[in-house]
Amino acid sequence: MTKKQYMAPLTLDVQQLSKRETIVSILLIGLMFFIFGFVSWVNSILIPYFKIACELTSFQAYLVAFAFYIAYFIMSVPASYLLKAVGFKKGMMIGFWAMALGAFIFVPAAQTRTYGIFLMGLFTIGIGLAILQTAANPYITMLGPQQRAAQRISLMGICNKAAGILSPLVFAAVILRPTDTDLFAQLGTMGPAERGAALDELIRRVMLPYSVLGVFLFILGYLVYRSPLPELNTERETPEVATANAGKTSIFQFPHLVLGALAIFLHVGTQVIAIDTIIGYAGSMGISLLEAKVFPSYTLFCTICGYVLGIIAIPRFISQVNALRICTLLGTAFTLLIIFTQGAFVFLGHTTDVSIWFVVLLGLANSLIWAGIWPLALDGLGRFTKVGASILIMGLCGNAILPLFYGYFADRFDLRTAYWVLLPCYLYLVFYAVKGHQLRKWAF
Repeated sequence: MTKKQYMAPLTLDVQQLSKRETIVSILLIGLMFFIFGFVSWVNSILIPYFKIACELTSFQAYLVAFAFYIAYFIMSVPASYLLKAVGFKKGMMIGFWAMALGAFIFVPAAQTRTYGIFLMGLFTIGIGLAILQTAANPYITMLGPQQRAAQRISLMGICNKAAGILSPLVFAAVILRPTDTDLFAQLGTMGPAERGAALDELIRRVMLPYSVLGVFLFILGYLVYRSPLPELNTERETPEVATANAGKTSIFQFPHLVLGALAIFLHVGTQVIAIDTIIGYAGSMGISLLEAKVFPSYTLFCTICGYVLGIIAIPRFISQVNALRICTLLGTAFTLLIIFTQGAFVFLGHTTDVSIWFVVLLGLANSLIWAGIWPLALDGLGRFTKVGASILIMGLCGNAILPLFYGYFADRFDLRTAYWVLLPCYLYLVFYAVKGHQLRKWAF
């Protein structure tokens, strides 16, 4: 046996895994999705926080999302080759270590109050997440029957969004103080030196939590590498799939995959707009940051409710494709209600315009879209699965692009009008749910 053969990672077909191995694998991937959510959804409060501390416009503030998620576009395909070269587990360790490096970059960024260095740290965290997502999403899709894939992805979504509920609240508890509302009101009346000192003190509060996060991510990467998580064989094809793919040489010969990647792009963009803009939208109604910090958690709670419904109903009462169709139609309806409904509304102790609660309900509409797209887009790819998954992960750059459109229109018009950006996105998702996923060859 050669050294190269000895060092090659063990690969297993899904059918070879015992029930215990499958459960342990799902639990470990669930932990990873919790980490993904905790690190990703804290952006919803980082955006208004940086806007104040670094004195930014709306467009500049949404560069937080751009820097974080554009890494998916740049890194996803290289990540697939990295995973092929070193295996899933070592690749995951590298991903966690990249995230740790990004967290440590926050320290010099805060020390100098330099927004560009913060964006570099966010981009580095995004690179690590791109590697991890490229591994984890096809992993959970393959760990069981294809018709129950949406159910398993919904479980992962609960882990992700539960972390998303906690992360802005934990961040706010660690970073913000009860006196900050008065501080924010006084900033406009301060002289340049006093204002600079106050903003320096405000931004340096991120140094300790991100240092702790970096250490945690570094250790977690090593523990995942040493875990019993098995390597999976994604190159195996059934005879039917092998026959169907016999003449195919490129991933772009799978229309349902390419259209699915565009669907992912638009879906994640709508999702991040619903969560990352809601604090600013609440602020336009006169709600302070300390009160508005809970609104992303409301949106994510609605998403979790959708996941629970999916776990109960799919596939016993409804197929995953029909669940996808219902959610895309709900997203279209809620978008129109955000734009066209208005009036004072008191709910959960908040006095707001009624339209903000339809932004919250977008969490419910978005809940099963991701879970519905993945199994449909990866169906029948066979040996193209790893590259196909990386193409879908590239679609996560929608989180980077669409918030910038929202920020541009918010600056140019107003925060409510900017939600028009969502409508064409949901209309395309309706198309993919009804027709696009069925296409198996291009017809021009």
